[in-house]
Amino acid sequence: MIRDRKHIRLRNYDYASDGWYFVTICTHERECYFGKIESKKMFPSDIGIQAELMWNEIPQHFPMAELGEFVVMPNHIHGIIGIHHKNIVGGIVGTRHGVSLPDTNDDIVRPPHGVAPQSSPQSPNFNQFGKTIPGSLSAIIGQYKSSVSRWCIKNNRAIFAWQSRFHDHVIRNQEEFDRIENYILNNVANWNSDKFYTE
Repeated sequence: MIRDRKHIRLRNYDYASDGWYFVTICTHERECYFGKIESKKMFPSDIGIQAELMWNEIPQHFPMAELGEFVVMPNHIHGIIGIHHKNIVGGIVGTRHGVSLPDTNDDIVRPPHGVAPQSSPQSPNFNQFGKTIPGSLSAIIGQYKSSVSRWCIKNNRAIFAWQSRFHDHVIRNQEEFDRIENYILNNVANWNSDKFYTE
């Protein structure tokens, strides 16, 4: 009997649309490649340092991306990403992550802070076949993960591996945004009670 695969992405949601997203990316089998936490303080490994540096560089490569709070934990990453398609000009946006994004001037109005829009299968960015859409959340996270992995291979850290997919949550209002932001800010201090905790 074939079991239904769990859908991590929301069905019929346009992940290239303007809005805010809470993202969690885990390492393979939750191995603590990024460092360790002692006395409620994170001590990053060289991989953890690169993971943070490359995360902070995301807006340089994806002009539609805006970063909220972010934390590197021993075996996972939490971050808030805003997608705002505004004033992207020049036809093709080049990135050092090895991708090129087409111009996405759809004259989309940016939603209020912390509010994600509703979407439909008729959205110009919706892809019913599940392929990665340029400028979408999946494109951003995919290139971020690839960049960290390439750094590890280049620097003899080939043992490093990501979990194959990532988890996201569409942030729908300011209250939710504030709650998630607070969770991220306190994640290191609450490591021992974290669901991803390993010794």
